[in-house]
Amino acid sequence: MKKNTSSSIFLHLLLFALLFISWPPKARTQEVEDEREFSYIKGSPNGPEHWGEIHEEWEACNKGDMQSPIDLVKERVRVVPTLGRLKRSYKPSNATIKNRGHDIMLEWEGDAGSLWINGSEFLLKQCHWHSPSEHSVNGKRFALEAHLVHQSTDGKIAVVGIMYKIGRPDSFLKELEDRINEIGVTRENGIEVGEVDPRHVKIGSRKYHRYMGSLTTPPCTEGVTWTIVNKVRTASRAQLKLLRDAVHDDAKKNARPKQEINEREIKFYTPKFHGIYPH
Repeated sequence: MKKNTSSSIFLHLLLFALLFISWPPKARTQEVEDEREFSYIKGSPNGPEHWGEIHEEWEACNKGDMQSPIDLVKERVRVVPTLGRLKRSYKPSNATIKNRGHDIMLEWEGDAGSLWINGSEFLLKQCHWHSPSEHSVNGKRFALEAHLVHQSTDGKIAVVGIMYKIGRPDSFLKELEDRINEIGVTRENGIEVGEVDPRHVKIGSRKYHRYMGSLTTPPCTEGVTWTIVNKVRTASRAQLKLLRDAVHDDAKKNARPKQEINEREIKFYTPKFHGIYPH
């Protein structure tokens, strides 16, 4: 009897350990690597309004109430000076450029540093680009939006979004242009680019919006901490064209439609608080 009890305890402990090791499941916390199963074409069978029907684990795309992107509308914004400055500690690391089917992604393979939010560390994993911008400000969308995707050791996600208007070339994209063009010409799924320094991604503003949302591509996982930099930077028309042409999906855009804000609060950080929202 004692032997059976011991065996039962051991089996329960083993099961618990296996569950702990496999948590959180990657399919539910990360963006899909192959984006060919869905499209951005409104009205198509696999378009944005149908993403949640393609796979059971994508149902949040249709049924979630904290989805992204949203319009950062002035009336819903609350100035919160205590949010503090963005605490970033990035460093150079080897990276690979990948064509995921609808976007170009730069994925860091080693330790590229981290972002700290509310005392939690989020490791920088990758960045990718959407055109036009997915988020909008008071109804206005911009030409391009970069997403710097971070993940904590317990699977939580934090994304920094930077928006761009047409103008002078973006210096970070300029560093990658030859490799992005190469992946477009060769149609390879991925090309190693060597060491890339994420500190070269220019933000240019201490001000930012903060809200809780989701991934903007399937599986549309919710609980994502979004930080949208207030300053709108510039990228050239040629850079936007390069990012779209290199993908070869024949689409003019890869931006998800605006989602409902519902009851969410949009916070805004500014170093100098005068009681007035700047927009």
